[in-house]
Amino acid sequence: MFTGRKWAVAVGLSLVLFAGVAPGGGQVWAAPANTAIGTPTAGYTATKYPIVLVHGMLGFDSILNGFIDYWYKIVPDLRAGGAQVYVAEVSGLNTSEERGEQLVRQIEYVLAATGAEKVNLIGHSHGGPTIRYAAAVMPDRVASATAVAGLNTRGQPLTGIATNFKGKPLGNVIKGGLEGLAKLIDFLSGKQNAPEDAFKSLEALSVEGMTAFNAKFPQGLPPADCKVLDGPELVDGVRYYSWTGNAIFTTYVDPLDYVFALTGPAMWLLDPEDRTANDGLISICASRLGRQLGVYRQNHLDEVNNFWGLVSPNDVSPVVIYREHANRLKKLGL
Repeated sequence: MFTGRKWAVAVGLSLVLFAGVAPGGGQVWAAPANTAIGTPTAGYTATKYPIVLVHGMLGFDSILNGFIDYWYKIVPDLRAGGAQVYVAEVSGLNTSEERGEQLVRQIEYVLAATGAEKVNLIGHSHGGPTIRYAAAVMPDRVASATAVAGLNTRGQPLTGIATNFKGKPLGNVIKGGLEGLAKLIDFLSGKQNAPEDAFKSLEALSVEGMTAFNAKFPQGLPPADCKVLDGPELVDGVRYYSWTGNAIFTTYVDPLDYVFALTGPAMWLLDPEDRTANDGLISICASRLGRQLGVYRQNHLDEVNNFWGLVSPNDVSPVVIYREHANRLKKLGL
């Protein structure tokens, strides 16, 4: 009997979660060795340290008891191969530092619960700067930090436009709409005590906001000029990695792809200095952190296998990409 409401929630999420990509130069493509989805063999993803997944803007763990999982099929797949996996729940709308502080507290809980010395962090979208904050302030507790289409070297021009309306009538509409949606997501997902502030989030992800954040937390960042893909892999004992997508439209059956078909080209218009392909909201250039592991034919929500696995049938499954990365970390003794 919740069919109508569930669909409305899904559509609402689709319109605001970071997504999209357009064709462009400078991209690479890398396919993991294990391209068949199947299931991982026993011990294949059994990393030494627990894996903590960190969602992006307006993110969550699971809505309506599994009707929508943010990390769709990724968590059970990693666990099936032997990994200890925890899904962090931080504010959907807030600064990278505030989200990072919330993550730090949850990392401390994971360490206490498991007896592990460190964790492996994987953050999607705004989860990128969130895990970077945690890795910077507690490097002795973080083994690796991996950003999946994270906003890293450059800010997001679309959010910068929105901040211009702060304190104005339209700004009040933006604030009310985003914060109302964030609180609805918090309620439906069971997230508690997560302060939501739309303009803090938008300002943090703007060009100016990311420039200030990067000046304080430069660990793992390559040069901002987009000329090289890789940044330093090992900084203060933490290994930094990233991967992203370069496609907007990946399947006709996913209504989100039609939204990304609009946002992707807009990225080029708003940031003419960045001519790399994007996934709708995050460009290849902006996503770079540490060792760049690959660029896939995925849009911004494909990268977490959402919604419901509606991704390109002609590309490697996002589930397999996470599986292969866990195996990579395992082989490194992490």
